[in-house]
Amino acid sequence: MKNITLFITGATRGIGKAIAMRAAAAGANIVIAAKTTEPHALLPGTIYSVAKEIEAAGGKALPVTVDVRFENQVSDAIEQAVKKFGGIDILVNNASAISLGKMSDTPLKKFDLMQQINTRGTFLCSKLCLPHLLKSRNPHILTLAPPLNLEGQWFQEYFPYTLSKYGMSLCVLGMAAELKEHRIGVNALWPKYLVATAATYMLAQNHPGVELQRLRKPEIVADAAFEIINRQSDQCTGNFFIDEDLLKSIGVTDFSAYMLDPSASPVLDLFLNE
Repeated sequence: MKNITLFITGATRGIGKAIAMRAAAAGANIVIAAKTTEPHALLPGTIYSVAKEIEAAGGKALPVTVDVRFENQVSDAIEQAVKKFGGIDILVNNASAISLGKMSDTPLKKFDLMQQINTRGTFLCSKLCLPHLLKSRNPHILTLAPPLNLEGQWFQEYFPYTLSKYGMSLCVLGMAAELKEHRIGVNALWPKYLVATAATYMLAQNHPGVELQRLRKPEIVADAAFEIINRQSDQCTGNFFIDEDLLKSIGVTDFSAYMLDPSASPVLDLFLNE
């Protein structure tokens, strides 16, 4: 992936960082588009600390302060990326906000935040990156969004969050259809089982049934993402990939190394049925 540039939102920790590190190990250029510039008491990683890790892993890094709610910040970051690396080949829409509550429990402020970051942020970053993706030899937009499972259980307990994530999924459907003629691969990727991220740690604290040792490492999603973005974009678009299923399709059979505790059984992620 040398000379290939990835623009990754929310890349300071969790899945976003894991994807960045996987691509960096292959020599890619990584634009770390995220908000965290100062160390947080509870959440590890800043755009600058991750940049150092990326360069140590063999990639090139550009840390830029980006809140995907603001068009000017996204636009400025894209301009910096193009100036430094010459273009953008891959956009990873990873940034996401989560609040698991019913409509009656969700303040409008939280509802707006999820919509602005999840659905609108995906649309905004994709729209502004488009002129540069059109110039790439193998352009991809990869969005961390679930398959559209319209069973009532996913709306009953926390439909405000579901609405925002399905908004990201609908962006994938819409952009895949619109951009197919331009050979841009637009796909979604979702973990089959819960992954150890800041969001799932908070989930575990609020839901005693979620045991931390049963979480998977973000590297499983990163390995699946790496497989997708290395495929020919005009032959790989409009898919809702599940990380484990994709890796099985290319011959991976042992997933124990992806577990925090290899002896534990994983927990099925949201929006999926066995």
